[in-house]
Formats: sequence, C-alpha cells, structure tokens
Amino acid sequence: MIGKPGKPSARRTTAYVCSDCGSEHSKWQGQCIDCGQWNSLSEIALGAPPAPAVPSVGASRRSSWAGRVDTPTVMALKDVSHSEESRQTTGIGEFDRVLGGGLVLGSVVLVGGDPGIGKSTLLLQAVALMAATTPGLYVTGEESLSQVAGRASRLGLPVEGVHALAETCVERILEQAAPMRPALIVADSIQTLWTETLSAAPGSVSQVRESAARLVRYAKETGTAVFLVGHVTKEGGIAGPRVLEHMVDAVLYFEGESGSRFRVLRAFKNRFGAVNELGVFAMGDKGLREVSNPSAIFLSGSREPQPGSCVMVTREGTRPLMVEVQALVDASPLSNPRRVAVGMEGNRLAMLLAVLHRHGGIVVGDQDVFVNVVGGIRVQETAVDLPLLLAVLSSLRDRPLAEQTVAFGEVGLSGEIRPVPNGEERLKEAATHGFKRAIVPKANAPRSGRIAGMEVIGVERLADALEHA
Repeated sequence: MIGKPGKPSARRTTAYVCSDCGSEHSKWQGQCIDCGQWNSLSEIALGAPPAPAVPSVGASRRSSWAGRVDTPTVMALKDVSHSEESRQTTGIGEFDRVLGGGLVLGSVVLVGGDPGIGKSTLLLQAVALMAATTPGLYVTGEESLSQVAGRASRLGLPVEGVHALAETCVERILEQAAPMRPALIVADSIQTLWTETLSAAPGSVSQVRESAARLVRYAKETGTAVFLVGHVTKEGGIAGPRVLEHMVDAVLYFEGESGSRFRVLRAFKNRFGAVNELGVFAMGDKGLREVSNPSAIFLSGSREPQPGSCVMVTREGTRPLMVEVQALVDASPLSNPRRVAVGMEGNRLAMLLAVLHRHGGIVVGDQDVFVNVVGGIRVQETAVDLPLLLAVLSSLRDRPLAEQTVAFGEVGLSGEIRPVPNGEERLKEAATHGFKRAIVPKANAPRSGRIAGMEVIGVERLADALEHA
C-alpha cells in the first residue's frame, strides 16, 4: 500500500567543513569524525549556482567552453597519448631546482611561508625575469599597484611585459586574464580571494577552497601556470583547508631564521620533480639572490676545531650539503635534565642518548643536552645520528674532534652503525670542501677506490666510532 506523500523535507542551506581534511558534516561538532581534529569545522553555504564557464585562452588549447560539457570515456592506459612536460625557466636557478628543473606550463604551485620571508619578492622577480618569453600577470589582493611597482623599481627588475592587477574577485580576475592570455598568473594571496557564488567572507574555508578550485580548473584547461601565495598559521602550516595542498601540483615552503638574511625554499610536494628539494637564497638590497655554494653558509666561520661540533654531509633532494651539528652538554640543576633539539627531532635525540649510554658507556643522564643544526636548516634523515653523538661526546669531554673530520651514519638501537644512501657522493662532496678524514658506516666506505686526499674510516659499531673520534 502506498502511503500519502508527506511534506517535503527542508533543504539544508549550510554545511560544516573540516579545515584539515575537507570532509563535510551536516551539523557542527567539536571533533571531525574523519580525521579526529578538534575545533576544525567551519560553516559554509550550500546551494550555490554553478560556476560560470571560463572563456577560451588560445586556439591551440581549447576550442570553446560555451554550453559544452565533455563526457569522459574509459580508455586503455596504453592508448592514452602523452608527452614530456613543457618547462620554462624562471631565470632563478635555485627556484628552478626546487620546481624540478623549471616551471611546468599548466601546473599550480602553492608557496607558503612566514610574513616578510620573501614570498612576494621571489615571485615578482620570477614574473619579471620570465616576461620576455612568458607573459605573466601579477594579481595582488593585499597591496596597491603603486606598491608593487615601487618594489619592482627598488629591486631593479625589468618591468617590460609585466602586467599587474589589484583584484580579489576570482571571476573578475579570469575575465581580465582572458583577453591578454597570460602564460603565468601569480595570485597573492589565496586567502584574500573570493568568489561571487559564495556568501562567506574571504579567507574562510569555503572561499579558499572554491577560489583555489576555480584557478586550478583554469590552469588545467588553458595550460596557464599559476602560483598561489599562502599565509601560514602559528603552527607553521598553510592557513585554510588542508585539502588546498591536495589540489595543487606542488607545495613549497619558505623558511628562515629571524635576523638571518638567508632563506631556504623547500619542496614538500611536487608532481613534476623530487620532494624535499632545497633552494638557498640570500636576501639583499636587490631582492633574493641565489647562493651558489650553500654548504659554505651552513659551516661555522671558525677555522679552529671547537668542542661540541661535528660536520656531517646531509642530502637534500638531489644534492649533498655540508652541515655543522653543535651540541652543548652541561651539568643540570634540575631533577629532570633538559633535552632540547633545534633542527632535528627531539624524540630521536632522547633515543640516541640512551644508545650512547647503553652501547658507548657514556653517561649523560644528569646533564642538560642542547643540540643545534647551524644555519636554520632542519635535518630529517637518519644520517645525523652519528655526528650528533660525536658532537655530544666532544662537548662532554671538552675536547674537539680531529681537524677536518666529517661523519655521517645511522645508529641502531643495538649500537650498530647502519649505512645511508649515496655514501660515496657524500664523501666526494666533503673532499671538495677540504675535509681530510671521514668516519662513516663500513658499508658506505668506497669500494671502487680511495677518495682523493681523504682518509675514510669505516665503522660497524658505536664503540668503534667513539674510539676513532
């Protein structure tokens, strides 16, 4: 039996979206069910009209968008035509390195960093240097056009062919971009953009997500490369929904210590290149300048060996870097001595000190231990284990390591010294900088022959490494 139709249910006009994972909820609650994050739900408006069609940009890209929707079809992967990505150099070698060899046309790159770190400066330099071969549009939502022109003048940049627009509405930005057909668009910043289809305020979760989605769609359909500048939160992550980082092709972070003129650009995601690639810059009167020999800035200026210092060779992306690890061990007045690590994981420091006690016979349980990686760089690989323990021992004994000594290697919980990738390449980098002695895992000792001008000591146990140090 068919019952009588009831009253139509009220249509929901709002939803709540998690800023971390992007999942939607029908009502507000303190914790996101999908990712478990607390206080991350923000209200968004539903029932927005569909996005207007984006006009065609270039005859060779898409013939027409008006009123036509392509229906996707299933294809065998072997029958899909493809070609190598077309890359354009930005004119900045370190920037190209982080991007994977240059900027891929049609890609969307998100650049984040602390306020004043140099995000806008770097992108303005890139747009100006690329203008001769790649027409670009610099869209600013936080500054006036006179401020942008003044910065370009102070930096001495060539502004011929550079176009700028002070606008925050995405629809108007795309309308202005259609007739000039730029190959590159810089949106500074994504948190200031908004779309007319939503009533939420600019910077809200829904506005950031929808604005980025429209720019991503525009980039993929027209082949225009897009740079998005992102603000960061006090925790260091990019503000807005976490889904923003999943939508783009590359995520780059600008890092640097306050008071230092050096900046580090690191890739955390890159669909067209290596992740964890590193670019080093120096901020000067004329903007950001490439650092051709980044290993030199991470080493101490002192020529004499100092207690508590050990030089290691880390690998960032596709190249090795010389980094100085410093340790300070001092008697603690506290019942629970402090363990402070800057530039590496703190939990790993506590674990390595336990290994040093158990398998090296060195007791630091009543000492404060402070560890710092010089230059503001953060070492995320296990090759830092051995040089860290050597620096701790050097500080405890107040005796410097032998002059021109370098070390790297992973330390296991049973006291074994494990090999790390690209050992011979690291040794050649150390020899290039004049180091004469290396303490490394035995499996990383060169088998094809000796490293010119360097004594390589291969060790298998922590006790052997401490003896040679």
